Parts: sequence; C-alpha cells; structure tokens
Amino acid sequence: MKSLRVGLVQQANSADRAANISKSMAGIRACAADGAELIILQELHCGLYFCQTEDTTVFDQGEPIPGPSTEAFGALAAELGVVLVLSLFEKRAPGLYHNTAVVLEKDGQIAGTYRKMHIPDDPAYYEKFYFTPGDMGFQPISTSVGKLGVLVCWDQWYPEAARLMALAGAEVLIYPTAIGYETTDTPEEQARQFGAWQTIQRGHAVANGLPVIAVNRTGFEPDPSGHTGGIQFWGQSFIAGPQGELLYVAPADEETVTVFTLDRQRTEDVRRIWPFFRDRRIDAYQGLTKRYID
Repeated sequence: MKSLRVGLVQQANSADRAANISKSMAGIRACAADGAELIILQELHCGLYFCQTEDTTVFDQGEPIPGPSTEAFGALAAELGVVLVLSLFEKRAPGLYHNTAVVLEKDGQIAGTYRKMHIPDDPAYYEKFYFTPGDMGFQPISTSVGKLGVLVCWDQWYPEAARLMALAGAEVLIYPTAIGYETTDTPEEQARQFGAWQTIQRGHAVANGLPVIAVNRTGFEPDPSGHTGGIQFWGQSFIAGPQGELLYVAPADEETVTVFTLDRQRTEDVRRIWPFFRDRRIDAYQGLTKRYID
C-alpha cells in the first residue's frame, strides 16, 4: 500500500453531547464518502474541553472502554469499512480516569488504545485534576492501514515520545488535540504560541522521517469559572510530510472535513537521504533518563 487516504474532522463543540457525536459521525461519513481509509477525530470530541476548571461533577462524563462510544463508533467503522481514531474520557475504575485514544479497526473492533502520558496543569488546562498519566508506554497500534503512532495533545511537545513511537515502527504520528489561545493574549503572543505548536510537530516529522497529523478543535469555549476569558481554539489541523513540509492546513475558525492522500513511499525515500536513525549515538544518551543533569 503506497498511498493512504486520511480523513480529518475538525469541529466546534457544545455542551450537547449527542449533537457533538452526531457532528463527528457526519464528518466521518463525509470522509468515507471521499475515499478515506483512516479517519481521525480531535481530542475529547464528545464534549466541551472541560479542563478550564476543576469540578468533580465532570467525572460523570467518564466512560469505560469498551463502552458506549466504542460501541457506537465501532458500528459506524464497520458499516463504512474505515479505521477510526477516537479520543475519550476513560473511566478505568472509581476515582481513576484517563485521557485515552482508541483506534477502531475496519470491523469495528478495538485495535488498540493509548493513554495520554504527559498531563498539563496550566491556567485553563487543569488536566492533572482529571487525568491519571498513562501507563501503557509508547507503542504503535497495528491496523489494516499500518502501524499508527497515536499520541495526544500535550504529548506533542515532547520529542522523546515521538522518537520512541518511531523507533517502535510507527508509520505515521497522530495527535488528537485541543489547544487554543486564552482570549486576553496579545496577537503577537497568539502568533508565537501557534508557531511553536506547529513548528515542534514539524520537527518530529523531520527528526523521524515520518508524516505527522494533528487534528485540533475550533470555536470558542468560555471559562465556566470566569477566571479567564475562555479559550479560542485555533483549529488549523494539519498534515506534515517526513521533511516537515506542510501538506495541508485547515482553516482557523471553521469546522472542516478533509481527505488527503499520503504518499507512504516518502518515508523510505527521505530516510535514505537523511539516515538519522543510522547516526544516533545510542551509547551517549544516558542523561535523557534524568529529570535534570546537575
């Protein structure tokens, strides 16, 4: 399989869970109708990004895996014959919750899961209150369309995560995401934040000779506490090739569904001329396992 048709669903969410799910499913159907074989949704696509505040009632939104979402989206995957990447608020046990990506195979069965490893705790992104860090490591998920290196949002700032996925045989790096501006940020600061976000992921593509796909949400979501001005999610989901080249960038302020054809041969071609894996000094990297070298 030298090419892969990939679908991205970028949407704005509301407090109406059923409406959010319906919108996601409509996007999946549109991608499938355009020939997508692999379709990726944004982070926590069933609801609002609830981590702007700390509220124990939000835990009611958690669900088991397998559970209602994997059943509903699994039935759709089987109907359409596509591989789906979901992002769910997993209830693993009472008081134990994760931010979990789930990959569904073309038959609707769960091909694998990934629990978000890096958990932020920043103003308007109070994720440590809700999510236990993942305990599954960085292992690609094998599917009928290839080995998927699925990570989640904050993981995208860590080159170690991308590298370990690549070293384990991932053929593409995938980041379901929910990120945006705090509305009081200056335009200059907004531009710096977005540039950093896109640049580091393009760097992962270059360093590992792999395509990178980031699927972000769009739209404004207010801060229920009123402590901040809320988040304007910046959309601009994108696909970068194995030299970091931008192959597709979605609009900032629009919901969009797109399908793009990835050339899978590019990884082999690029790694032949830029053999970074060959030249890694694995004998000299022991310091990377330390918090800080002092």
